[in-house]
Amino acid sequence: MSKPNKRLSHWSTALAAVALFLALNLTVGNLFTASRVDLTAGRLYTLSDGTRNILVGLDEPIKLRYYYSAKLFADIPALQSHGKHVRDLIEEYVSKANGMLQLEVIDPAPFSEAEDEAVGYGIQQLAVSATGDFGYLGLVGSNSTDDQAVLPYLAADQADALEYEVTKLIFNLANPAKRTIGVITALPMFGLPPSPVTQRRPAEPWMMVQMLEESFDLRDLGADLTGVPDDIDTLLVVHPKALSRKTLYAIDQFVLAGGRAMVFVDPLAEVDNARPDPENPLALPNTASDLPELLAAWGIELVPEEVAGDADNAIRVQYQQSRGVSTIAYLPWLSLGPENLSSADFVTNQLTKVNLGSAGILRELPDATTTLEPLAVTGPNSAGLPRDMVMFARDPGAMLDNFEPDGTRKLLAVRVTGPVESAFPEGQPRDIDEQRAPANSAHLANSEGPINVMVFSDVDMLADRFWVQVENFLGSRVPSPFADNADLIFNALDNLGGNDDLISLRSRGQSSRPFEVVNAIRRAAEARFREQEQLLTARLAETESKIAELQSQRNDAGNMLLSPEQREEIDRFREEQVKTRKELRAVQHNLQRDIERLGTQVKFINIALVPVLVLIVAALVGLARSRRRKRSD
Repeated sequence: MSKPNKRLSHWSTALAAVALFLALNLTVGNLFTASRVDLTAGRLYTLSDGTRNILVGLDEPIKLRYYYSAKLFADIPALQSHGKHVRDLIEEYVSKANGMLQLEVIDPAPFSEAEDEAVGYGIQQLAVSATGDFGYLGLVGSNSTDDQAVLPYLAADQADALEYEVTKLIFNLANPAKRTIGVITALPMFGLPPSPVTQRRPAEPWMMVQMLEESFDLRDLGADLTGVPDDIDTLLVVHPKALSRKTLYAIDQFVLAGGRAMVFVDPLAEVDNARPDPENPLALPNTASDLPELLAAWGIELVPEEVAGDADNAIRVQYQQSRGVSTIAYLPWLSLGPENLSSADFVTNQLTKVNLGSAGILRELPDATTTLEPLAVTGPNSAGLPRDMVMFARDPGAMLDNFEPDGTRKLLAVRVTGPVESAFPEGQPRDIDEQRAPANSAHLANSEGPINVMVFSDVDMLADRFWVQVENFLGSRVPSPFADNADLIFNALDNLGGNDDLISLRSRGQSSRPFEVVNAIRRAAEARFREQEQLLTARLAETESKIAELQSQRNDAGNMLLSPEQREEIDRFREEQVKTRKELRAVQHNLQRDIERLGTQVKFINIALVPVLVLIVAALVGLARSRRRKRSD
């Protein structure tokens, strides 16, 4: 074979390899769209087992409309990248739903009908240009009965909760019936009617109750019941004081049978306006609540007669002292931030502030068969405070002066999961005034599966004074929350109301993978930028001081005209100001130049280098084959 023919053969082989590579990609893209391999760190596109179980169990079609302004986001890399990630993840949902999930991706152009639809559904508008254009990144779901659910904005900084939010939306559309929440409480959460006997004014329902009633069928079960009604899927047990044993047994059996529960106990409930016992007027009113038998069966206990104090998270209050009003940290009242709330549980991972008042301390028992997952904890600068001391303390300053933290975080709220045994192993109990317990052949000695209960060591967190300001406007009560307590309760009820698959979901990794080198370049340049700013500020202060000094040395103090020295000093400062501004612009220019250079390198590697490497490999393979054929000839 002649040399020109050999060269032609080599190039033909290379071109054939490239053509085969492109053809293979097109074939795989068209024929195997449902077959995916997730090679991302953190398995970002691999659905959890709980999500897959929910998708497989869908028995009616659900339609998803994903409003994603791909064209408008083309110049905003962060939104474009996150939008593609959301689309790819939802397409993974569709591929696992056996045809019961339909997806429509909509790119709403400005002033189009699609944009009007997005706004009508409540999708959040994102300003993306100076001309007034808005982008959209939200999801709308609907079921066969036209029920709708909306995620107005799928924020990139909340990507770890994306799977949970989408799965919850689908689950709620597949189970649209309004849930019934049962409440067992010794507090007037539902309000009080007027009393002509005691001249008591009517009391409004707590704002927490009013807000919950907008989303749930909230039912007051009273504090004396023998069984939880069958239509109750979640119990709110708030401040359980002196519950009868038959009521405790009803709660026990409800949880063992798979019912969900949120329990609020408290060593010192400030919202409890208990009166002294008339038969024993010297005894203090009982404002504590606990469920020692049930909590012990669940592997947990409320530390008796202790209130959690936390110097780092204490709410500051005004205190009247002999020398006037001062502001001081009140140890028993806590304002918990994200560092004190679980980032792994969707009940708490998006909250920024939760307020508690005189909360207790929860503790895991050594022989527990359950798993305790902390939802809220104190900081390390905390300790238990004697309850009686908190009740009688009149000086927050003295309490703070005598405070000795032990360096450990205290449990304030936990999720309890796992198998448990009944707190009543002998079966249904009888109350003291009953001769014998009624027969109950349906007694459960063990849980039918893992229980799922949330236990909180504070009751006051539900009361208005700790989380919301309520104002009357035209006869309506308008809430203005200053803490996320209501969001916590809603999140918990939404989570507990799902099945085990939904509850099992946990936070995922972030889809955004920032360029560390780019960020390092930016941080270094910004550091230089700040140094120049500080230099300019220092020069300005120095010049103003010099002007003041020159002014004080003038003999004609009444003359407002500037002296030659002042004018010279100001002119010098202006020259320095112009010079420094040029330096600042140079820093910014160099910053942008470094980033653009790195971006060009990345683009070259992705766009040009990989195909070139493919061509080189193909040419080498062709050359090797040609040499083998030549040797064989």
